[in-house]
Amino acid sequence: MNIVLPRADGTFASYTVRGPRVWPAPTGPIRTRVAYAAAHVVCDPHSDAEVDWDATLAYRRHLWSLGIGVAEAMDTAQRGMGLDWPLARELIGRSLAEARAVNGLIACGAGTDQLAPDVRVTLDAVERAYEEQVGYVEGQGGRVILMASRALTRAASGPDDYRRVYGTILRQVRRPVILHWLGAMFDPQLAGYWGTPEVSEAMETCLGIICEHRANVDGIKISLLDPEHEVKMRARLPAGVRMYTGDDFNYEQLILGDEHAHSDALLGIFDAIAPAASAALQALDRGDVAGYRAALNSTIPLSRHIFEPPTYAYKTGIVFLAYLNGHQPHFRLLGGGESRRSAGHLAELFRLADAAGLLADPERAVERMGRVLAWTRSRASV
Repeated sequence: MNIVLPRADGTFASYTVRGPRVWPAPTGPIRTRVAYAAAHVVCDPHSDAEVDWDATLAYRRHLWSLGIGVAEAMDTAQRGMGLDWPLARELIGRSLAEARAVNGLIACGAGTDQLAPDVRVTLDAVERAYEEQVGYVEGQGGRVILMASRALTRAASGPDDYRRVYGTILRQVRRPVILHWLGAMFDPQLAGYWGTPEVSEAMETCLGIICEHRANVDGIKISLLDPEHEVKMRARLPAGVRMYTGDDFNYEQLILGDEHAHSDALLGIFDAIAPAASAALQALDRGDVAGYRAALNSTIPLSRHIFEPPTYAYKTGIVFLAYLNGHQPHFRLLGGGESRRSAGHLAELFRLADAAGLLADPERAVERMGRVLAWTRSRASV
């Protein structure tokens, strides 16, 4: 089966689609690693600001069927970039109910996005905002992912203010939470998180908070796209505190780990590559490292492409692949985010997804790719 696709230089070339790959479904829970996919939200095709709840929740059931947990209402769901707190609150409540029905693993983002991150925001306001969202998640029976806060970045004058705010919240939580360190490449408004632009100094502050409140910290997700930082921090975590990799470039090596330790996973890319990720983790459960690598290695070029700069636009690629694979009937994002990547970028994503065996139905994928290319041509001619 062939399709004519644009190339980076603006020319077009015929591409032959490979046959689909059959990925194994798990026969039981994943055992050797804890794995969450930061799941995307399906937009209502008739509105830039409404959610298609049926399709959104169906995708979460798809992830659970593969043995992958759901990290709900995170940046992949366009949190703070189309998904505001009232919508996030409804999403969290609905997803927790779905998770209970199927015994699915889930953790939910609690942040401060009720607040505008401007110079007038105060530390007291940040604490109240966190308390509201943490209280809602825990009141619904959910585990909290304590999200990085744009408002705290603006309100804090240095590391001590982060210690104050995190200490206030961590002393109140009912069960251990997952902390969340998101690099500026994912959200430029989080530059200088933990009170300093220097990663090594920020790490000291973060580790100090974790050590002081270790009983209330399940783990930390870091998304800095630098495996050396993650390995260094992983080695210094207190016993029993997990490192959840958020490195969408180097997850294969970090999850596998070394002779000292490994990372668990809380990844946006696991939304897109869930069948391959599930197969890899199943192989790891069997002690089959070669099978683990074979399943994940072919996904790395795809992930690096989806998360290429500007990295925060990665949600476009995640939703596009879900569309190609029939998980939603359209290619739309909240706030019109489908326009953040070029036709050439999407065409290369198509090629790389095919090479990784992640086009479940090539005929459908070709038809939908053609539909999107026709749409982009029509927009360019207006």
